[in-house]
Amino acid sequence: MTVSTTLRQVIGLDGTLPALSASTLIMIDFQNTYTTGVMALPEAGPALDAAGRLLERARAAGTPVVHVVNDGGEGSPYDIRAEIGRIESRVAARDGEPVVVKGFPDSFHQTDLLEVLRGMGAGPDLVLAGFMTHMCVQFTAQGAFNLGYRPTVVAEACATRPLAGPDGTPIPADALHAAALTTIGDLFGTVAARGADLPG
Repeated sequence: MTVSTTLRQVIGLDGTLPALSASTLIMIDFQNTYTTGVMALPEAGPALDAAGRLLERARAAGTPVVHVVNDGGEGSPYDIRAEIGRIESRVAARDGEPVVVKGFPDSFHQTDLLEVLRGMGAGPDLVLAGFMTHMCVQFTAQGAFNLGYRPTVVAEACATRPLAGPDGTPIPADALHAAALTTIGDLFGTVAARGADLPG
């Protein structure tokens, strides 16, 4: 099978991974929502472990960190007022790290994320990690790209869930995860397989 040239290559966008120390880390929807109950993800645990390592390294490097959470309303699996909607303890926000609340897959849509980034003096490089790969991670990467940022997604620090395809055929979580990352890498940003792949 012949592999197509990416849109990024066609239009001449840089494919170099950014230095973590020169980026801003955005942690997307690392909520208890995805570790238990109806929205539990098969690979949530390993992704959270990888995200924890990435977050620890970013903090040590002085990289600015922004956390994003989805608020689905009281009584929902995304209720940020309840334990189910809180950020998982392995990647919980520290004092001074902004937490942006959103209601749509794109973390920039109808939120103050753009203002937060500008207020932090963030440069063009954003490193993204979170749940779910095919939904909020992908659409936040697209939103960042549309605003002129250069997003990079850390694959090992993301996860999603199995879904039925248009014809009803089950699509495994790892296949949907790979497809979302491929979509991102085709145009919206670069993809790092592991956090360790990002230069210091």
